[in-house]
Amino acid sequence: MRFRIRTVGAFLAVAAASTLVASGVVRNPASADGHSFSFTMVRSQGAEAAGCLPNARAVVRVHPQGPNEILTIRAVGLPPRTNFDLFVLQLPDAPFGVSWYQSDMRSNQHGLARATVVGRFNIETFAVAPGSQPAPNTHPGLDATVNPAFAPIHTYHLGFWFNSPREAVAAGCPGATTPFNGEHTAGIQAMSTRNHPSLAGPLSQVGS
Repeated sequence: MRFRIRTVGAFLAVAAASTLVASGVVRNPASADGHSFSFTMVRSQGAEAAGCLPNARAVVRVHPQGPNEILTIRAVGLPPRTNFDLFVLQLPDAPFGVSWYQSDMRSNQHGLARATVVGRFNIETFAVAPGSQPAPNTHPGLDATVNPAFAPIHTYHLGFWFNSPREAVAAGCPGATTPFNGEHTAGIQAMSTRNHPSLAGPLSQVGS
């Protein structure tokens, strides 16, 4: 009974956040005073084009906590007992730009998945490479062995991928292989923040 209540609560939270976003309302922009900020995710471009994951919904909450933020994601309507990989992204759609692996997620028998990550998830979230240097070749043939130099690039979007092409196909999605897991053998992107402007992703709404 307790699990059913929690599951229903997750659905209600997703529905409420979806209504706010659809109506143009932004809830409690986060700031240094500890206020949290919530936003939704939608099906990825690839999943929508393929007509898979029709019931997928997700709500993300970012709560400032001193020198960092706590990011919590709750997704419903996913295929049951399926593994996913969560990333912070430069852009929500392919080819995504700079992408940073954050967490694994796994849906339960009801298609509900959750993850909590502690880090920097605000308007100052960025990556930088002051110079080109050698990189670890952990997965030969898949890893770059030297990085390109680039100025600071802010990464304000989120996305999560099927952990394998097999799990994507089982959910009725395409079976393409992408580099978005620890072994660089993930499936397609399942959900993202593509419902937000490309150059103004939701993390840009969170104050430093």
